[in-house]
Amino acid sequence: MSEKKKTSVEVPQDVDSAAQNAINKSAASGANRKQLILWMGALVLGGILGFMGSELLNEFFNFVATVFTKLFQAVAIPTIALSIITTLCKLGAKKNTGRIFERALTYTFLTTISAAAVGMFLYIWVAPENLPEEIVGAAVSSVPLEKLGSLSYYDHFLSVIPNNLLKPFIEGNVLSVVMISAAMGMGLAFMPKTENQKALVKALNGLQELLFTLIRGIITILPIGIVAFAAQLSAQIEAGVVLGSLGKYVLVVIGGNCIQFFIILPLFLLARGLNPMTVFRQMSPAVAVALFTKSSAATLPVTLSSAENNMKVNPAISRFVLPICTTINMNGCAAFILVTSLFMLQNAGYELTMGTMVSWLFVSVLMAVGNAGVPMGCYFLTLSLMSSVGAPLGIMGIILPIYAIIDMIETAENVWSDSTVCAMVNNDLKDKLGDSFNSLQ
Repeated sequence: MSEKKKTSVEVPQDVDSAAQNAINKSAASGANRKQLILWMGALVLGGILGFMGSELLNEFFNFVATVFTKLFQAVAIPTIALSIITTLCKLGAKKNTGRIFERALTYTFLTTISAAAVGMFLYIWVAPENLPEEIVGAAVSSVPLEKLGSLSYYDHFLSVIPNNLLKPFIEGNVLSVVMISAAMGMGLAFMPKTENQKALVKALNGLQELLFTLIRGIITILPIGIVAFAAQLSAQIEAGVVLGSLGKYVLVVIGGNCIQFFIILPLFLLARGLNPMTVFRQMSPAVAVALFTKSSAATLPVTLSSAENNMKVNPAISRFVLPICTTINMNGCAAFILVTSLFMLQNAGYELTMGTMVSWLFVSVLMAVGNAGVPMGCYFLTLSLMSSVGAPLGIMGIILPIYAIIDMIETAENVWSDSTVCAMVNNDLKDKLGDSFNSLQ
């Protein structure tokens, strides 16, 4: 009887670490699912409580929603500034920085133009009718005309150039903050590598770590805020704020946003070899917060956290791309400006030829890029634009009562687009960045 030879299988030395990584990923995935379920439960609970019509409850939810909105606004500007400064001071002197910016800018313009184009073709297909002149005339009193004095585009773009380093941070001027932060980041990158420079960079990194710790704390208690935001929204719906007589116009605006959100942006992701459902699940916390805060700038802390912790984006990319996208990547805003401008020009008696509409498409895209990601920014940009061409401004007064809902949907779309751009840039460059870029992780 022959003896069977025992063969030994050599086990890789890193099998334990590989197994631990797999366990960690599985645990993280389970935690993300639990968080999503918790947030959805909070959303449903808030909707039910809001429909109860209790004045005392509604006042309480308005208070809680305001508190959470202020918390996000408080950390938004420091997040933008520190993210850009700390990232550029490490990447600014490296050749790959231009590659990140180039791809981010390309994807931003492609998604923004596609959003406006969807709105334009949907407008042509649905063909909203003109509103009665007496209704438009009666609504003029509802338009916040007092703000037009500060809304000329000359003043708008001139205000971006800061004459005081602290003033943009105090006033929340996002575009100015981005400019100052980019300049400081590049300055630190090209400074001589002295002890002072290293100490300054170390202090900024410490401040950023502290800020991200605070953000994680806010996200932990966010389900309370979601209940309040959802209750606030359902109370508005119950009171008839969403219901209006604009009909086809509202269908074009919201329908265009939904097409961009659920079809066009996922197609961008598929074209780059990414799973849209996976990306959306990972970035859903940011999209949910954007829906209720109505500010992509205020949502940025959650967007960064979701991108780095859930989607595992290289911080060198997320902390550079997302603050920039928050400022210039305005899919929903471009569509709103275009559709609303076409609707008002049509009511003013202008002939809307294809050439005219395409021209306004590019005007809308450029105007949206100048929007600072603040609540109702698109509304006032459109109001300013239409006042300069003599359009019937009373239509803006008719739109105003339902704009809060439109603004929520637009902001959610903007943040989803920011997430899409970040995911595509990270996917394109994940194997092309040097070790120095990966050191930010």
